[in-house]
Amino acid sequence: MTTGTGKTVTRVDLCEAVYQKVGLSRTESSAFVELVLKEITDCLEKGETVKLSSFGSFMVRKKGQRIGRNPKTGTEVPISPRRVMVFKPSAILKQRINGHAVTNGDGNKAD
Repeated sequence: MTTGTGKTVTRVDLCEAVYQKVGLSRTESSAFVELVLKEITDCLEKGETVKLSSFGSFMVRKKGQRIGRNPKTGTEVPISPRRVMVFKPSAILKQRINGHAVTNGDGNKAD
């Protein structure tokens, strides 16, 4: 989908890829992509971890209140507690983005 030129992949690009590779209509492809993204979002909103094999895991972490500093003035300000979303890539994804062939344990290239 992307060629390493810094291109940003959008929902439209994902829908088009599903359309081209799966053979659903453009409307069905768009609905499919939206359904998958909504399911991931709903699970994260509930605090669940979303683990996609060979890709990575999306997790919600709780950050407690802490003291931050205004970089311009140096004044200390409280940062309120909040939840943040974190993505942890799988080892396979890390290898692929670094251009290493991924094997499946028997020495053969994994798909």
